[in-house]
Amino acid sequence: MRDKIRHLQQQLGIVHSGSTTLDYKVRYLQIAFNYDLALAQRLLPTIEFNERILIEAGTPFIKREGMRGIQAMRALWRGIIVADMKTADGALGEVEMVKQAGANAITILGSSPTESLDLFVARCAELGLISMIDMLGVCDPLAVMRPLKRPPNVVILHRGRDEEGTRGKVIEYRHINRIRSKYDVAISAAGGVDLKEARSAIFNGANIVVANLVQPGDQWRGILTTDPVGEIARKFLQTIE
Repeated sequence: MRDKIRHLQQQLGIVHSGSTTLDYKVRYLQIAFNYDLALAQRLLPTIEFNERILIEAGTPFIKREGMRGIQAMRALWRGIIVADMKTADGALGEVEMVKQAGANAITILGSSPTESLDLFVARCAELGLISMIDMLGVCDPLAVMRPLKRPPNVVILHRGRDEEGTRGKVIEYRHINRIRSKYDVAISAAGGVDLKEARSAIFNGANIVVANLVQPGDQWRGILTTDPVGEIARKFLQTIE
């Protein structure tokens, strides 16, 4: 019966994980915080709550601040919080860790063993977390997904920050239709996303665009921390609607 309900939700365009729901007929903005908690505490309150905005505790943020950083974000944001753990192994423990800290979604690397991916997706479903597989460095996302017992909620097509300056490195939107032809999942586009790239991502069929907060002088693209972040977030939402 649960599988039938899940299949019906997928047909309706709903990605559901316990009490947390994404409608992949809706376009979402994910804002990634990659610095320290002080910056998050300063900027998060400037972002007006919107169900179409996801707040990400980025990998560098989690390495600096740990689970307490996610807990602090939860106190500041009542919407969806994504823990960008980039899990590689020990999937069960990391899923449980971020659940206890207050996150609604978590990432795992697509290059992880199939066993880890299966454990990750299953435990996320049990705990009501949105499961996200990050295809950073993966040449063929379908080769990762085919052996899985069940698909994740979200597949992330990711150009790494170290790749942004490499000529010819792009977010591989060509995989979107290939994935969608086989699986009912949401697609997230990440890696150097500004307003122009966000438009391209949505045009190519992505459901979620991930914009990094970047400090002046950084070589990466995204939303400058010195700019009015709340206002720019509204521009992103208007652009991708």
